Amino acid sequence: MTVIVRDFLTADAEDWVRVRRAALPFMVTTPECVTFELASAHPDKRSRLLVAEEDGELIGTAQVGLVHDSPEPGQGFCNTYTHPDRTGRGAGALLLRTAEEHLAREGATSVYTWVLDTSSNLSFAEKRGYAPSRPAHFLHLDLAGGSLPPRQELPSGVELRTAADFADDPRPLFEADAETTADEPSDTPMELSDYEDWLNHTWRNPALDHELTSVAVVDGEVAAFSAARTDGLTRYMSGMTGTRRAYRNRGLAKLAKNDSLHRARAAGYTDAYTGNDADNGPMLAVNRWFGYEICATEVRHVRRLG
Repeated sequence: MTVIVRDFLTADAEDWVRVRRAALPFMVTTPECVTFELASAHPDKRSRLLVAEEDGELIGTAQVGLVHDSPEPGQGFCNTYTHPDRTGRGAGALLLRTAEEHLAREGATSVYTWVLDTSSNLSFAEKRGYAPSRPAHFLHLDLAGGSLPPRQELPSGVELRTAADFADDPRPLFEADAETTADEPSDTPMELSDYEDWLNHTWRNPALDHELTSVAVVDGEVAAFSAARTDGLTRYMSGMTGTRRAYRNRGLAKLAKNDSLHRARAAGYTDAYTGNDADNGPMLAVNRWFGYEICATEVRHVRRLG
């Protein structure tokens, strides 16, 4: 049996999602999202989706590109996943080597990747020259069988809206996203400065549910938000929850996230997922308050090229 690596085709979308869900069931993705995100990627990202195929069966995937919106040039990323029933065939190694060659040609000096915190995955990364950096957790909340904190009374001057209320002018949400993203812990810091790119890649992403994305507004200004990504069926994921600097330490992010979760449950979603940097104690405490439980851990790894 022979494993080959090639570029993703639109016809691969269903199989891509099948492999990704088997390898990483804590993420929310759909075939429509996969094709959209590739088509809408900024040209400076040098984005590629790679697939590993064995005798006509798609068994592995890789997302590859440059962190084009980082103030630190030369940072690349490659996240590879092989179907758990098809490991040990060389698919992961071939995907990674193909990705590294692509990134080197595009000027990357470092490659970052997320590695599931299991002995086999960590050993795979170490053997290929990747050094561990920081861990992060996936968390799960049973929306169908669990209980949510009751909706809180709104403080004076605060109102809750949804992203759909900003359909005519989403720029205030872009500005809030840019400010909170800049403060998020990361090995590859990002600066969101391109509004049109944000519209094309984030606002119009089919996974972003505008009706379930809750926004806390204080005296008419966007203060905090909790972005909701869904598969349109049963799975909900917090894309980003954040508060603008001038409004922090007032519980507004918790207020927005609670509202979004209540909306999601009312809409029929049964499973909620989110992610947390392992060192972000305050946000982990917030998620425990909602009832989330850690279900898996990934460790960020890096390899210097050249």
